Amino acid sequence: MMSNIVFITGATSGFGRASARRFAAAGWSLVLTGRRLERLQALQDELGAQVPVHIAALDVRDEQAVRQVVAGLPTGLRQVKALINNAGLALAPQAAQHVDLADWHTMIDTNIKGLVNVTHALLPTLIATGAGASIVNLGSVAGQWPYPGSHVYGASKAFVQQFSYNLRCDLIATGVRVTDIAPGMAETEFTLVRTKGDQAASDRLYRGTTPLTAQDIAEQIFYVATLPDHININRLEVMPTRQAWSNFSVDRD
Repeated sequence: MMSNIVFITGATSGFGRASARRFAAAGWSLVLTGRRLERLQALQDELGAQVPVHIAALDVRDEQAVRQVVAGLPTGLRQVKALINNAGLALAPQAAQHVDLADWHTMIDTNIKGLVNVTHALLPTLIATGAGASIVNLGSVAGQWPYPGSHVYGASKAFVQQFSYNLRCDLIATGVRVTDIAPGMAETEFTLVRTKGDQAASDRLYRGTTPLTAQDIAEQIFYVATLPDHININRLEVMPTRQAWSNFSVDRD
């Protein structure tokens, strides 16, 4: 019997890499994409003895490259059942008025345009798969709850939420499910990327508390993608027990 197939973007670190391991542990075949080929090769070496693993170096911002990767899938790995749209990033945690416009463009091109590039390319496949197929989009609590320095990052994740909801409406008769998973504080390479490699800043963010791990979110991704066919989780907001909302910010003289 052929195993289920999952297509994961941004599989080279964080939630994507943890998801690859979680799905492989359950016997799913893997299509893993990301920009760092050496990391993809390491994952293939690690998991290839368990399940079939196909890797492709891919920048999701490149529409043509996305279509080529999807069109070039090996025969036995074309009937994708779950798409995990994980590729994304945050940049420039400074206030909006101090941010380089190029960083805003990079977040828009990756978190929004990259997500729609991959989704559009795989929609025909997922619809053909039908009942039980899943699109899992990685959003963020930043898409729902504003905070200083979130500017375009939070706005891009608000797009992920609304795009997921709207896809649900369009796909209702196809059997394809859509979920926006919105993590809170999670200790991955996220802050290192956001601060352009500032390890001290990353350490400060997580010091003295208990953040989520990549494995925690991978478990939720696997859960929503393997529910009975008739169940769709529209949005799943996941925060550490030790993280919650704060008071409104007030500027005083």
